[in-house]
Order: sequence, then C-alpha cells, then structure tokens
Amino acid sequence: MSAKRLLAPEIPGWLAAMLPFERYAIEIDGMKLHVMEQGSGQPVLMLHGNPTWGFLYRKIAAELRNSGLRLVMPDLIGLGLSHKPRESAAHTLFNHARWISELLDALELDRMIFVGQDWGGPIGLRAIADKPERLRGLVVLNTVVTPPREGFRPTKFHRFARMPVISDLVFRGFGFPQNAIGRAGGTGKLTKDEERAYRWPLRRLADRTAPLALARMVPNEQSHPSIAELEKCRSLVEGFRGPSAIVWGERDPVLGRLRRHTERTIPDARVTITQAGHFLQEQVPREIAAAVRDVAQR
Repeated sequence: MSAKRLLAPEIPGWLAAMLPFERYAIEIDGMKLHVMEQGSGQPVLMLHGNPTWGFLYRKIAAELRNSGLRLVMPDLIGLGLSHKPRESAAHTLFNHARWISELLDALELDRMIFVGQDWGGPIGLRAIADKPERLRGLVVLNTVVTPPREGFRPTKFHRFARMPVISDLVFRGFGFPQNAIGRAGGTGKLTKDEERAYRWPLRRLADRTAPLALARMVPNEQSHPSIAELEKCRSLVEGFRGPSAIVWGERDPVLGRLRRHTERTIPDARVTITQAGHFLQEQVPREIAAAVRDVAQR
C-alpha cells in the first residue's frame, strides 16, 4: 500500500514559478523526504547528486511533458527540501540507498526507468540492487556505477574535502560548492534566480552538513565503507539486460574521465557524448530527454 503523502515545505513564489510540479513529502525513518512529480504512466526515477536537488531535473521534465511517463524527482536526505540531519555519520551510501529504497516501497515504484547523476547514480542503483526486478531501463549521466580500481587517486575536489579544518570552513562556513555552482563551469550559464535556487535550500549554516559528508562518502582507500556498496551497484549493472543509455558531459572536471570505463561496464548502452560539464542536466536537457524516451520505447 502506498504511503500517505504529506504537505511539501513551503517555497517562495519566485522558486515555485520554476517548479510547475506536484510536490509532497513522504516520511522515511521519521524524516520528511521531499518529492516532485510530473505526469502519469511508466515511472521514471530521477536522482540528483551533491550538492544539488530535484530542481536540477526541471528542464528534462519540461522536455518530457505529455510523454506518457511518470517522472519522480526526490531530493536526497540532507539536500534540497528534504530533512537535513546534522550528524555527518548519517551520510553513508548504505543509509542513502536504504532511504531511497523505502521511498520506492512507499510510492510502489516497479518496472521503472532509473536516471542517475553524481551520487544519485550509486545511491539509486544500490537502492534497486536488493530488488533488481524493479529496474526496466537505465540512463546514466556522469556518475559512477562501480567501485574505483586498485591504485586509484581521488580527485583534487575530494582530496580537499578530507583536509582538516579548512574543508569544514569552506564547505560549511562559505557554503561550498552550492554557493559557487553558477561559476564552477559545470552548468553553463545560469540566471540569477537559477543560481539562487541552488543556494536556497542550504542557505542556513546549520543545514550544510550534507555537501561535505557526501564528498567524504567518495572512497579514498579500498577499506572505505562505500566500496562494498559500490560492488553491489556493479553487480546490478553488469547483470542488467534491459535497455540502457549513457549521456556524458566530456567537460566534467570531476567524472569526465570515467566515460570509457562506464561504456565498458554497460556495453549495450546507447551512448551520447556531449561537451557539457558535471551538471549536464542544465546544458543538454534535450539529449537526456531523448535518451529517456528511447529507453522507454525499447
């Protein structure tokens, strides 16, 4: 039985005007998880990563209006308009996947297409891994679907996130990276209201635990707790035989270099290579929407 839908958090008028969706909250482990929806028909779960929220998918949703698809765009716990735990230890890949798995149960999402970017990729894949029959189609956007290889070296961004004191100061005190998202080169040109929309959910200092905690969820050694969960993502993806697609932003300074590895892991995927950055939903929404339609039709 589907869970009771609760009232969504209020948002200012300038932000509501950019989000013409049904909005509601679902209670998960005593926390309210914010969800936006559009349309009806075959479900499509679209998960963002760090430090964004469901707002990131608004352009793809516009392209898919009247497509016969039910788009479900949640905000990860700690980000967007969802509950924001203040304990960094709450943010593990296992926990985030469990919360999304409970959301899938609550919304009775089965035979769905999954679209994942950044941390949304492994969180969604790990959530589905325990019930792989839920997955009918897969669209991968600049994310990881396997653990890193032996001898890997974290990116500069992730090495910085582990520096004592200064990383806390920059991530929490200065609101990094959400306060610089429009200047980071990974989004294309944003309007002032779009930049403000990315900052707004994390405008309070006390709510800024997740961006740093999620950056530290990226493995820095083979003993990192995310490794075992990423292995389960790998097993799901390598065993999946349904329709799949990859849409990749080559100018992504964080994950751009992983495209060929991702192609090898999902060899049957139809691949679209773009010159977008890390937040490619902002720059190439038509290409992403086309991939979703293609997977839905196959």
